[in-house]
Amino acid sequence: MAGNNGCRDIRDIPGPEDFVQFAPGFGPRFLVTVDTEEEFDWEKPFDRFGHGLSHVPGLGRFQQFCENAGICPTYLVDYPVACDPRVVDVVGRAVSEGRADVGIQLHPWVSPPHDEDINAVNSYAGNLPADLERAKFEGLSRTIETAFGTKPRIYRAGRYGVGPSTAQILADGDIAIDTSIRARFDYSDQGGPNFRTHPVRPWWIDRARGLMELPLTTVFCGALRAHGDWLYPAMWRIPRLRGVLARMGLLERVPLTPEGVNRIEALRAIDSALADGLPILVFSFHSPSLSPGHTPYVRDAQALDRLYEWWSTVFTYLRQQGVVPTTIEEIVTAAGR
Repeated sequence: MAGNNGCRDIRDIPGPEDFVQFAPGFGPRFLVTVDTEEEFDWEKPFDRFGHGLSHVPGLGRFQQFCENAGICPTYLVDYPVACDPRVVDVVGRAVSEGRADVGIQLHPWVSPPHDEDINAVNSYAGNLPADLERAKFEGLSRTIETAFGTKPRIYRAGRYGVGPSTAQILADGDIAIDTSIRARFDYSDQGGPNFRTHPVRPWWIDRARGLMELPLTTVFCGALRAHGDWLYPAMWRIPRLRGVLARMGLLERVPLTPEGVNRIEALRAIDSALADGLPILVFSFHSPSLSPGHTPYVRDAQALDRLYEWWSTVFTYLRQQGVVPTTIEEIVTAAGR
């Protein structure tokens, strides 16, 4: 449903006429996004101040790793990270020289103004009053622009928490790309959005204002994958059955991330994404995984080595398949904004 100024609700399902038509020869390409955020215990209640930033220097290693592979990563930065001068020390020059992109990731519980209660529902920024969501977004955008000397043009809601006012806020903030839709996932059990039936192909949220949705890439793999859009949601209340179908190679939901997805699964997912004709494959992971002990996915040095091995395998396979890396500017240009 469109707002007063024509911005649809980001959570609306697009129609066939809304999908972005990229310039001929643009795809397939891929984008590496990093949820560049503070360290906190994912099992504990949200806390405005109980977090760390010790992994920030590890961004330098990942940046060099990407540069060696000819890839420009996109760092989606939240407020505590944007306020840490070390992040500019390790990736600021890369951003200024076009070897990395910087965008916004809004974690409302650590982003001022702190006018809301801290709870699960309010951890989704789109659930906040529109004025408060806007104030947090604008404050974070200014902080990032001050730190990096460039205005961010891509946004991801922390916990993927978009709401009815988000699109208007982003359009007013000159954001070109929202990448908050995690297609084929549902966060409504804690008051978040439901993306079960959203497509993975980019679409225009507001074509006139040049605001597009670039969903995180999640695909179905297996012999029944052509039926995944209706079959997987139908099994939502029977997780054991979903596990059986995955083990049998019949149907599996695979997001493009090194967190919880092994290399073999990732390559199968890439094949499925290319078979589906996706123009852009969007990869993502959390920056605290770049240092051991901060996420469930990287508990020790060996797990960190495996994370880099995962990326090496994926980058090599993408190159073999003729899928080239892209940047925010290339995406915006190819979309004709």
